[in-house]
Amino acid sequence: MKINAGDIRVGMLLEFKNDLWQVLKTQHVKPGKGGAFAQVEMKSVAKNTKLNERFRSSETVEKASLEEISFNYLYSDENNYFFMDPHTFDQIEIKKEILGEKGKLLKENLEVSVSFYNEKPILVELPNQIKCKIATTDAAIKGQTVSSSYKPAILDNDIKIQVPPFVEIGDEILIDSRTLEYIKKVN
Repeated sequence: MKINAGDIRVGMLLEFKNDLWQVLKTQHVKPGKGGAFAQVEMKSVAKNTKLNERFRSSETVEKASLEEISFNYLYSDENNYFFMDPHTFDQIEIKKEILGEKGKLLKENLEVSVSFYNEKPILVELPNQIKCKIATTDAAIKGQTVSSSYKPAILDNDIKIQVPPFVEIGDEILIDSRTLEYIKKVN
């Protein structure tokens, strides 16, 4: 499906130069002289290389047509994650490199959305908010204001994030699965 260069958004998958690219950043630029353009930073899904490309506003690009299917996470081994379709009970395996650091957020029966391109799984989307528990964090320094700084913390799944000073060991928090950032403390 062809889309206008001005309609490119972060997270989209584009077919460009005989490869599949995921959009990381996009910026619409309107210089004082000349025509407007979109500056797009993309990452190759297959090769894991980056590319900065400039598209004129009048240009069109090919948006990849993907099939999205919901799966439930089952388990992992040293190389793969295993998922099951809750309707057909078909199981698929996805290489750990596809999820990267976000794979640590997977919990048994967590529902994820898997995107297929030419019947091959290429992208796994987790729910936007995931509940985690604080395993270790520094003690808050007295006199620090809440707005001033965050402190480092390690979650129960070994992910390192920054949390506000009032968060303590054992607290349950919500984190954003897309950016791996703190959202709020639960109860």
